[in-house]
Amino acid sequence: MAAENSHRVAAPKDFGFGEDEQMLRDLARRFLDEHMPIEKLRELVASDHESVYEHGQATRWDAGLWKQIVEMGWPGLAVPDDDGEIGFKMVGILGLVEEVGRHALPSPLIATLNASFALRAADTDAARSALARIADGTSTSLAITDERGTWEPGACDVVATADGDELLLSGSAYFVQDGLKADCLLATARVGDALVLCWVPTDGPGLSLEPDHIHDLTRDQATARFDQVRVPAESIVSRDAEAALRLAWPAMLAVVAADLVGSSEWQLQTTVEYAKSRKQFDHPLGFFQAVKHPLVDAMIAIDRARSLLYHAGCCIDQGTADAETAARMAKSAASDAGEFISSRSVQLHGGIGFTWECDVHLYFKRSMHNQALYGDAVHQRRKLADQLIGPIGLGDAAT
Repeated sequence: MAAENSHRVAAPKDFGFGEDEQMLRDLARRFLDEHMPIEKLRELVASDHESVYEHGQATRWDAGLWKQIVEMGWPGLAVPDDDGEIGFKMVGILGLVEEVGRHALPSPLIATLNASFALRAADTDAARSALARIADGTSTSLAITDERGTWEPGACDVVATADGDELLLSGSAYFVQDGLKADCLLATARVGDALVLCWVPTDGPGLSLEPDHIHDLTRDQATARFDQVRVPAESIVSRDAEAALRLAWPAMLAVVAADLVGSSEWQLQTTVEYAKSRKQFDHPLGFFQAVKHPLVDAMIAIDRARSLLYHAGCCIDQGTADAETAARMAKSAASDAGEFISSRSVQLHGGIGFTWECDVHLYFKRSMHNQALYGDAVHQRRKLADQLIGPIGLGDAAT
């Protein structure tokens, strides 16, 4: 045991979250406080909710704000530099994404970051070319999910047939996050027993995007239909997509967990302020233990999730073997915290909590979507159990 522990890499102070990471987070907070206050968010996504819910139309987003975000370099944070060095620290990216979740920002940023992690893991000339385009502002989303909703690497309903050096893609990819905002898709396709990763422009011939009907008003989701979509050889970014996605999986899980932690923190702070200002029986609501205790429980759950989140980011930065385990722990804890504060924030807002006019519902729905995205808390714990103690059958459990 001592020999094994001697090879462990000591974790840096504060998970490696230093001055540069703090500056990025603080800049993001100030920028989003100014450009995406709750009033603007409500006007963007909730001013015409009937057309979204009844007709499945994508909600509005601020494309001009996205251009500013591109100019600040946020989409390119995961892109290696010219010398091949890894981009910004993962813990710094997670701090940024926390602020994105805290402001429920409608944008393709999270989808683009996750596509960047997959391209970075592919580590081919074609992948590096695609990363350069992302750094220049090409919004991208992953099209890697089958009809059953399987998120794990290897799930694919798209088939590729060879046509010389090119591929022709046919089939469908489901649950494409912010696909209607994306300029390109990073799609998996099967070629015999192999899984390839392809870079496909969304405006190319043969590709159509059908919006899904979802309750989260701060993003869109789509089904990508491929009908003999031609992929040139230079757009095949990996011939081993499953390996690339498995390498990228911890970072992808951590980014969604960071968004969850940020949205949960907003719900907690907003509910605390309401409990301070709203009076009942000549006392602020926060005076009563039935209000105080759930809010303290929520604070503890969010802080626990945040600690696990930055531990996961640190593991990814250091390249440790347990990065996936740490990321699944963070996603599980963040999902649990999001579920708890979402229900309490609605309840503790009392009679207005479940009305359309109360902004809590925007974050409630974003949290619900994130909880399911890439597997909810129960799914992550099952995967952790499989990793740590091996698969357990019903017969084993009974004994």
